[in-house]
Amino acid sequence: MTGSEIETTLRAYAMAWRDGDLATLIGLYDDAVVLHWSGGHGLAGSHVGKPAALAALAEMSRRTNRELVEVVDILAGETRGAIIAVERLGHGAARTEVERTLVYRVGEGRLLECWVREADPALVDRLVGD
Repeated sequence: MTGSEIETTLRAYAMAWRDGDLATLIGLYDDAVVLHWSGGHGLAGSHVGKPAALAALAEMSRRTNRELVEVVDILAGETRGAIIAVERLGHGAARTEVERTLVYRVGEGRLLECWVREADPALVDRLVGD
């Protein structure tokens, strides 16, 4: 893929995320997608295949009440792309904003692999739990 193809895919993903368009979001994941979460929380590690990745994302949302605040930037190179986003995580008075960098490998207009990097991994570990 070229940088422009990666950028087009990531822009479509970011727009669907911002708009809450779950059908488009799900459609952009390849059936064999692999989601890698760094950290020491209970969801850290690799989630292989669309069902496992979607289940992990749903569990993250359930545990943290995650909400997109803004897409800060979309970056695209020749082999990878990234979305830098700010999300609000937590419940009640513990809600806080965190910056996350999501690095993607893209192929044929689908997300093949994603590495989630947290600006404050210790905070996310506490919010997600075991």
